[in-house]
Amino acid sequence: MTVTQAPAPETQSTWVKCPGCEGLLYERRLADCAKVCPECGHHFRLGATERLEQLLDPGSMLRFGEDVRPRDPLGFADTKPYPDRLAAATRKTGHLDAAVCVAATIGGHDVVVAALDFGFMGGSVGSAVGELVCLAARRALRTRTPLLIVTASGGARMQEGCVSLMQMARTAQDIARLHEHGVPVINLNVDPTFGGATASFASLGDIVLAEPGALIGFAGPNVIRQTIRSELPDRFQTAEFLLEHGMLDQVVPRGQLRDVLTRLLGLVTDRTVDDPDPASPAAEAVTSAGALPEVEPVELIALARQAQRPTTLDYLAQAFDDFVELHGDSEFADDPAIVGGLARIAGRAVVVAGHQKGRDVAERVRRNFAMPNPEGYRKVLRLARLAGRLGLPLVTLVDTPGAYPGIGAEERGQGAAIARCIHDLARLPVPVVSVVTGEGGSGGALALAVADEVLVLQNAYYSVISPEGCSTILFGAADSADRAARALALRPADLLRLRVVDGVVPEPDGGAHTDGASTARNVRAALAERLTRLAGLSPAELVQRRYRRFERFALPDQWSTEEDR
Repeated sequence: MTVTQAPAPETQSTWVKCPGCEGLLYERRLADCAKVCPECGHHFRLGATERLEQLLDPGSMLRFGEDVRPRDPLGFADTKPYPDRLAAATRKTGHLDAAVCVAATIGGHDVVVAALDFGFMGGSVGSAVGELVCLAARRALRTRTPLLIVTASGGARMQEGCVSLMQMARTAQDIARLHEHGVPVINLNVDPTFGGATASFASLGDIVLAEPGALIGFAGPNVIRQTIRSELPDRFQTAEFLLEHGMLDQVVPRGQLRDVLTRLLGLVTDRTVDDPDPASPAAEAVTSAGALPEVEPVELIALARQAQRPTTLDYLAQAFDDFVELHGDSEFADDPAIVGGLARIAGRAVVVAGHQKGRDVAERVRRNFAMPNPEGYRKVLRLARLAGRLGLPLVTLVDTPGAYPGIGAEERGQGAAIARCIHDLARLPVPVVSVVTGEGGSGGALALAVADEVLVLQNAYYSVISPEGCSTILFGAADSADRAARALALRPADLLRLRVVDGVVPEPDGGAHTDGASTARNVRAALAERLTRLAGLSPAELVQRRYRRFERFALPDQWSTEEDR
């Protein structure tokens, strides 16, 4: 019996030792498991060819860029000449360099793929790899086909000096062109992804995925340890660590990658509107304040805050046809007070973001009672910009007491994060529809509600401040909250009269929590109707219409001439 640490193309081993659990695995069984240890889930490394075979539809692969060959611009030699190292890597992997480019399909969806092979000189990025990634990006742009980049790389190739360094700029600018033209880019980062790859094309996707346990970072852990002369945190630079810190959208086990990619590709490319359930019974949104039943503010507020009231995730499960959650602000953290991602409603692909309270005490604490930190608003901002780039409508679901008033939130720019959300949503070149589903608390709610159409559920409210806060500030104590609630005019009927909202979505008798399914149908119908209404407007018309919507809250004599408007 031969035992090796990992199977290589040239070995004939029968058994493999798993680095994760140190168990011995029969090699054929490991191959049947897509090279994922069936005992501990450790993901063995794959070569580029193996990776493509697992991800792509059989028979769909058309390779290109095979005439791209590496050069030796420096005449470099360490213990052996650079050309000799290239020749050895070719013999080992069967590739001329560390990247393979193909046009193919995944789940029937067209895709252009650039896949890096760590087996070729550590997947290092030299001029040939840079050229191949750029070729893939240019083909994606020319054909308006999503680009998938699978990265396994130690970083820039030292043997090519600054010529290698320049590939970071070359690849980044080609991806920037894809962003500018609305062509989706998806990154799949696998073990390991470091250095110049991480600091360029591996981090610039609209959506960034990783396999479990993959090591991903800029500087390698040994370099960091030696530099700071300190031990590193547990799970440092793993995919799971990056997910917690807002740098990844999902960590996806290898066996689920094809399904996740198929769903994502469908959502970012399919513009067909075909409601799978157009006849589902639903109550129409109310647009006249007089048609709403009278309700005392104190009763309304109690219903809006009811612990079992449907949450954003409940609506995503019941009112939408599909939802793929995306995580993080791509800067610092993944704030669980905000959930969002790509979805489909009434057959229409959209980007969605919303506050998430949770049901039980433990989840509410974990989600900070739907009071976002700056990272939550930056997640919304990132999703809004994704909607703008891809030309997808943005749907937001609002249910928050307000932004989190904490020391850390202020240190990290809470006000600026909210301001940037309001700023960018005001100019977003796609339809924006917002629904206040529970509490609409102050600027923390408005950050998600700068929209073309703003709806509110029948037992929800929207206010400049909580009644308790208003009572404390204006009346000297919180015990005048009922009086404050009446004075604030926060009920849906009041909001319709003030033209703050455009429609009220009916709830069943007793409140949304008594029949979540029928409430979800009403939300679905209201959203579908508004999205259809906005679909025919150009980006310029949408932005101008939104501008006019909020202009109506100016004083009547504020504008002196038509040009000022």
